[in-house]
Amino acid sequence: MARKAIFITGGGSGIGRAVARHFAGQGWFVGIADVNVQGIDETAALLPDGASSRHVMDVRDRDQWKAALDAFASASGGRLDVLFNNAGIGSGGQYLDMDPAEADRLIAINFGGVVNGVYAAMPLLRATPGSTILNTGSASGFYGVAGLAVYSATKFAVRGLTEALEIEFDKYGIKVRSLMPGFIDTPLLDQVSADSNEPARNRLSEGGFEIAPVERVAEAAWEAVHGDRVHTPVGKMAKRMSRIARWFPGLIMRQAKKIDRLGAVAGH
Repeated sequence: MARKAIFITGGGSGIGRAVARHFAGQGWFVGIADVNVQGIDETAALLPDGASSRHVMDVRDRDQWKAALDAFASASGGRLDVLFNNAGIGSGGQYLDMDPAEADRLIAINFGGVVNGVYAAMPLLRATPGSTILNTGSASGFYGVAGLAVYSATKFAVRGLTEALEIEFDKYGIKVRSLMPGFIDTPLLDQVSADSNEPARNRLSEGGFEIAPVERVAEAAWEAVHGDRVHTPVGKMAKRMSRIARWFPGLIMRQAKKIDRLGAVAGH
């Protein structure tokens, strides 16, 4: 039997890279997909020889999805045990200050890319017993965050799609899961917002918010693929938001206002 295989979008950095390293360390074959050629090469260099394939692609382009997955299937022996829809961008700022073109880009990548991936991967997923779709959501998908309105909306959409497809795809034997991380130590937190010259990570730390190591997300991805939970919060903040969004929405609104006052730009 061919070794298990995972296809990762946004695999050239951050969460995608950490998950690639974790799964390759467990003996899996890893398809690394990204728009950044250098990032793909850097991730591949961290994996064992023969453990990966490289795929330069934009998740907004369905033709590129097909070409990448065809090439991946040839390299993986036709297996796709996990589709990891992870590619995303973290633009933020007050809603009325955001260029509508940037809002369109956020929606197209963060949500449209997931939709495209599911359509493109279905033949391989259905041909691989016990396969899983894993989507990267966000703690901001539990309750809308001011200053991250469009980003947060895309993560709500990912959450809703995950929940609906978990029900629909049960008849195919395909699990659908999401990761819901809080603030994670990735390059997205190095962004500087329009109202400050200070990186988001500095302001988050000053505000007492936890910034979790990216390796924690990789461990959570492994647990999500092999567990029974539809959503897996990652980090203290995400777990807290998950609980209080359900039972105490007023509290989470105050938490969101605190983030907005800090002017922090959150990534996944």
